Amino acid sequence: MRPAIEVADIFRRHGNRYRRAHAGHLGRGEWRVMGAIEACRTAALGGHCETCDDCGTTRIVYNSCRNRHCPKCQGAARAEWVAARVADLLPAPYFHVVFTLPPAVAEIAFHNKAVVYGLLMRIAAETLQTVAADPRRLGAEIGIIAVLHTWGQAMTHHPHVHCVVPGGGLAPDQSRWIACRPGFFLPVRVLSRLFRRLFLTALVAAFDRGDLRFSNALAHLGDRTAFDRHLAPLRRSEWVVYAKPPFGGPEQVLAYLGRYTHRVAIANSRLVTLDDDRVAFRWKDYRGRGRERDKIMRIDPDEFIRRFLLHVLPDGFHRMRHFGFLANGHRRARIALCRTLLGQALAPIQPVPCATGSTDQSRHTSPICPDCGGHLRRTPIGSPAPVSPSPFRCDSS
Repeated sequence: MRPAIEVADIFRRHGNRYRRAHAGHLGRGEWRVMGAIEACRTAALGGHCETCDDCGTTRIVYNSCRNRHCPKCQGAARAEWVAARVADLLPAPYFHVVFTLPPAVAEIAFHNKAVVYGLLMRIAAETLQTVAADPRRLGAEIGIIAVLHTWGQAMTHHPHVHCVVPGGGLAPDQSRWIACRPGFFLPVRVLSRLFRRLFLTALVAAFDRGDLRFSNALAHLGDRTAFDRHLAPLRRSEWVVYAKPPFGGPEQVLAYLGRYTHRVAIANSRLVTLDDDRVAFRWKDYRGRGRERDKIMRIDPDEFIRRFLLHVLPDGFHRMRHFGFLANGHRRARIALCRTLLGQALAPIQPVPCATGSTDQSRHTSPICPDCGGHLRRTPIGSPAPVSPSPFRCDSS
């Protein structure tokens, strides 16, 4: 069922005003995301007519924008991605570790998204691999699925990476599987200290290579002395690395991945009301307890759009990455080896329901009539027209 309010409704109602007010500050990516979400599943993108051969039901279905920032376009992509991961799951416990950037680094990241987000994902994985390879800890090569998120519940800028890791790994000579202790993976404090050191070293190296750019309030950080002074307190502060309790089984891992891998800054289901002056949405305040966590936030529509666009990723940036024995170059061979060493076959896993409630909403399957269950025959109703949601839209690609 379509939510009463969607992000697209906010963009269509207030987007033109936002474009006029911020025309000189919007990047190409932000222009493109706004236009795509506004046009998604409208006549602007064309569509097709679906007719049931059994009961004669006819309906018009418009095409999706398939933009990765669109809240409506992630269901099918998520179902397909999760289905592909079923073959990767091992009969072992799985752990969930979260690495978060402190605010002083997060503001640098916002001005250098591709560079710093990439460092965050790479250094988080390197930290886990380094500690896991230490014979005093686990002494094994591990596999990691890393997912980047850049938002908090209130849609503010909060870059962090979620890592899903099997509880064990391959011995250095690949002769056996080394399991972690029951209910415990790696020491969080050791991970935190190493993550801090490795990340700051990599960030300084990026500065020395000239990879970082600073403007506006951060323009002074272009000077090396000021940059070092900015980082100095971070070398002494505690960085947040959080290890959650292990998953209950492979089904829980898949359910988690289904919720997190293709998530955007806010789901349509969290929106409550929309008018000329306010957008209201549900959010969790993790400083509270129990029911006190669930709150309603009301903000100006321009502020809502600004917060949403904070999380537009650079073109070509991969927010889901695989490391260790799950790296793409050798994943199949290493997983086959892990299964052999574990001496178990993976039990059949039930498909994870996607947002629509069905187990597989692949766009490649034949549509089923919602009234009688018969086959729906598709007929094109026109080619997609050029999308021009406003005279301020940037059409460059």
